[in-house]
Amino acid sequence: MPSVRVLVVEDNEPFRRFICSTLENRRDLQIVGIASDGLAAVQKAGEVRPDLVLLDVGLPALSGIEAARRILKLSPQSKIIFLTQESSPDVAQEAFNLGAKGYVVKIHAGSELLPAVEAVCGGGQFVSKGLSALGSSDVADEPRSGRPSRTQVLPSNGPRTKVPGHAVQFYADDASLIIGFVRFIEAALESGNAVIVVATESHRQALLQRLQADGVDIAAATEQRCYIPLDASEMASAFMVDDVPDPVRFQKGVRDLFAAAATGPNGDHRCVATCGEAAPQLWAEGKGKAAVQIEHLWDALSRACNVDTLCGYVVNGYQRKHENHIYERICAEHSHVYVQ
Repeated sequence: MPSVRVLVVEDNEPFRRFICSTLENRRDLQIVGIASDGLAAVQKAGEVRPDLVLLDVGLPALSGIEAARRILKLSPQSKIIFLTQESSPDVAQEAFNLGAKGYVVKIHAGSELLPAVEAVCGGGQFVSKGLSALGSSDVADEPRSGRPSRTQVLPSNGPRTKVPGHAVQFYADDASLIIGFVRFIEAALESGNAVIVVATESHRQALLQRLQADGVDIAAATEQRCYIPLDASEMASAFMVDDVPDPVRFQKGVRDLFAAAATGPNGDHRCVATCGEAAPQLWAEGKGKAAVQIEHLWDALSRACNVDTLCGYVVNGYQRKHENHIYERICAEHSHVYVQ
């Protein structure tokens, strides 16, 4: 079988590496070009005439939508799959109207990228479940209006039981974070789930004391690997390269962690929940962009693996005043936002 020649267009370097590493696992896919902005993508497409273009919507210099129009004029045989954070049905409809064959929302790229490539290369179309969740599974056939937000700001008391999806709670202080995490952990254990806790050493000790005071048999839960405490800094360092999260290391390490937690002592399957502060610790260290990238990667993988997550941030005054853009980007990576 001849290789499918692929042009990858993505301005975010870590995510671009993730795309390339995913494609390189397939012998029938050949990356023939890489571009990081819309104008460079058009130029490269004219030079290499790719079979397939993986294209972001939000690109520097020239938007992905306009780049796609120009690429299809230069190389009509090229098939285009949009791979983007943009989950608006209107934008997806515009993409299909101009001739795109696939649309993948980035939060689902871990599970949808290769199926989308297979569907489009096989002559079909592909629509991300990220759009189906917004009520737009038929976006390629019928235009939709409105742009519902994926993020909901919910009451300050936070999640009391099972958190649906990838939630974030912003706490006023450490004591409030401990209370919130304890409530989440106890609900997960009572439901028969395994719970992974990624926290600082001081918070792990505080959680242990509070759980034991509440009568939770932590020794038994730990022995049965229902309760899995991990150090936040150590976990983050396992997939950070030059202060930037490496998507390949992240995918491998966290996916293996989820798989191990989902396997019970007798080999039976169980659901997994996580609560943690790896990304919050990075933001507290002044690495806000890295925190956002980790939240983005975690969101995609936790959804693909059906893992419930609660992220806990204790946000100081400086962060609230001077880094509101980081706060907003973190909120955008979560399905539910709780503010104290």
